[in-house]
Amino acid sequence: MALAVVRDLREYRAPVSAEELAEFETDVLAGFVLARASAGLVDSTIRNDTNHLELIRDWFGRPLWEMEPADADVYFGKVLRDAKPSTRTGRAGALAVYFQFLELRHKVELHNLTGRVVECPLDEMNRPRASVEPQLRIPPSEAEIEALFAGWREELVTCRKFGPAARNYAVARLAADVGLRINEARMLDLDDVRWELGRFGKLNVRHGKGSRRRGPKPRLVPLINGADRNLRWFIVWGHFDADHTRPGAPLFPSERKNRDGSCSRATADVFRRSLADAAAQHLPTWAGKLTPHVLRHFCASQLYLAGMTLFAIQELLGHTWTGTTARYIHVHGTHVEDAWVAGQQRATDRWKGLAQ
Repeated sequence: MALAVVRDLREYRAPVSAEELAEFETDVLAGFVLARASAGLVDSTIRNDTNHLELIRDWFGRPLWEMEPADADVYFGKVLRDAKPSTRTGRAGALAVYFQFLELRHKVELHNLTGRVVECPLDEMNRPRASVEPQLRIPPSEAEIEALFAGWREELVTCRKFGPAARNYAVARLAADVGLRINEARMLDLDDVRWELGRFGKLNVRHGKGSRRRGPKPRLVPLINGADRNLRWFIVWGHFDADHTRPGAPLFPSERKNRDGSCSRATADVFRRSLADAAAQHLPTWAGKLTPHVLRHFCASQLYLAGMTLFAIQELLGHTWTGTTARYIHVHGTHVEDAWVAGQQRATDRWKGLAQ
């Protein structure tokens, strides 16, 4: 019995011109941006990925779909050899996601146009690994954080623009009280504050950070640890968006207006700068070192010291893995000290038996 002849029914076209290929590359990148936006990623994340891709493209000098493992070896092994681990892993992650998009959306089209089969140039041999020695973050003490916010509150009395200053203070307090990320806070709407839920009210965090660039991971964050009082204070006295009933009105608005006259959202850089300025003014020992993420570590550490379980803290912070949460509170963990004390006690008991 003879074998049947198998023929690829996809039409293979003659090579296209350089201009047509450049237009197609631009369209593909625009489609990539739109696809990531439809997945719910915030603009800063999408912009960061496209910046990574543009830098790789500038070095490569050709469309990225022509990259092969040998090219990735040279780029990550030589060009980025001395770059920060976060830069290397971030750039590799953006490249991997882009090739996943090409394979899912344009694999057949690219084969028809160029004759190439799309394949990611990163594999298990050359994919940059995350740093095996992450920076140890020891957060400020409770007394230091109280001194920071006490000085910040006094500053609110005499500040030139109370609304924006109160907004920046309220966002920093949310990071310290319930461990909210800055981008999670800036994407909150007024409608996301659900006072009727739970004992203290809850925040509907719709844009929680997802793992491995998989898009947002929503969660409900209870307003514990005094967060309910601080948020009520801000909404009553500090919120300055005139249209409170508008659907999608931001909880933390910017002074800049949209085309329809409503307030837009404040950017994450505004909150980072305000915290850095407050630390320089009211907590100089932490000047240049206090970031919103350090406040998140402070929140986890304090809740752990207060008796909250590791799994409850994991749920509050929105971590996928318990091991991630453990890195936030290990500074105050006493299992090593407890084991040492228990060992000393056992040794003492043995000596007592010998003495008798």
